[in-house]
Order: sequence, then C-alpha cells, then structure tokens
Amino acid sequence: MIYAEIALKIIIGLIGLIVVTRLLGKKEMSQVTPFDFVYALVLGGILEEGIYDQQVSIGQILFAICIWGLSIYVIEVYGQKRDGVKELLKGKPSLIIRNGKLDHKQMKKNHLDIEQVRTMLRKQGVFTLREVRDLYLEPGGDISVKLHTKSSSVTPDILGLTPEDEAPSTLVIEEGEIKEKELQSIGKTKEWLLRELKKENYSRIKDILYGEWSETNGFYIQTYSRAK
Repeated sequence: MIYAEIALKIIIGLIGLIVVTRLLGKKEMSQVTPFDFVYALVLGGILEEGIYDQQVSIGQILFAICIWGLSIYVIEVYGQKRDGVKELLKGKPSLIIRNGKLDHKQMKKNHLDIEQVRTMLRKQGVFTLREVRDLYLEPGGDISVKLHTKSSSVTPDILGLTPEDEAPSTLVIEEGEIKEKELQSIGKTKEWLLRELKKENYSRIKDILYGEWSETNGFYIQTYSRAK
C-alpha cells in the first residue's frame, strides 16, 4: 500500500510538471530565466516533502500543485501585460560591449570578468574583442553578438582569397593587471610587454582595462577612459 501511494504521488508530480511546462510555453534551455528555474525548485520541494512523508496525503499534494500551477499561470499572464512586471520576473538584456567599448559597470553588475566574456565569445566563434561591435548578455545567460561590418559582411571566400590563418589573441592585461602566465605561454616577458606598450604610448598599466596581443594583429587595448 505504501509503495502504491509513493508511485501515485510520483505520477501526480510528473503530470503537474508537464502541465506547468505547457503553461510556460515552448522554450529552449537557453531561454529559461531564473524565475522559471525557481518554478522547478518549488515543484521539487513539494514532491520531496510529499512523496515519502506518509502524513502528506495525495489530496494535499494535488492541492499544492494546483495552487502552485495557478500562481505561475497568473504571474505569466500578468507579466505579459505589464512591462515593469515582465522585466522584474524575466530580466532584460545587458549591453556588455557598446560600439566596440567594454562597459565596465555592466560587467561588474553581472559579475563578469574579462576572461568570462572572452570564453563566451569563443563559443560564438569570435576570438578577439577587436571584431565585436555590440555584445548583449541575455536574461537566460547566453549572449548575442554583433560584429563590426568589416568583420562580418565581406569574407575571403567572397573575394576568392586564401589568406593565412590569423594567430590567436592572448589576454595579456586584465583590469590593470599583467597576466604573466599568459605571457609565458606565448614566450614573452613582462619586460617585453612594458617596452612594447611604451611604444604604443601606454605608460601606465593601471589605466588599461583590457589588453590582448596576437602575432598577426599586434595589440588591441582599451583603457578605463574608453570604457563606460
């Protein structure tokens, strides 16, 4: 009898999850917002407390799931009609790079460091910040990237060219700090970096928010004064 009751509670929980998933609409995992994640956590708590606790009846689980599902439906419908509520529940995109410039305040607000930004860009097939015009961090945590026109519209294939592969870029300065391990990985030294930066008229490392270097394109530098 106990096992049959546990099985029935699990089936009811599964049905409740399917119903609420339908209420939320069809979404890819990348579109799931933090609030959607809370929905799933609440359901997990309801089932965890109810499945193995014999004092919690099937009727009580059904009642909890109904109230839970109804609450989600009301919030979703109300949120679609009210922009302020929708923004509160779903969030809004953050512009991390605007017109080629890193927005340091937005990075800090979203708890991002530069290497995380570079990692997200590499997953989009972009290996240098010099190509990026705008970068949006979406509410679900994925990114949308707009490249500079010269990086995105004309390709060597269109022109019938076969250029040599570009060397990868290496992050050598992050938020005013020299990345010595990265320098060692490309066979360079701190002294070399300081000397080359001086040639580029950058005398203070602390003024540099972002600095990358590649054998193909040399340095790409953004100072704090250029960032927002």
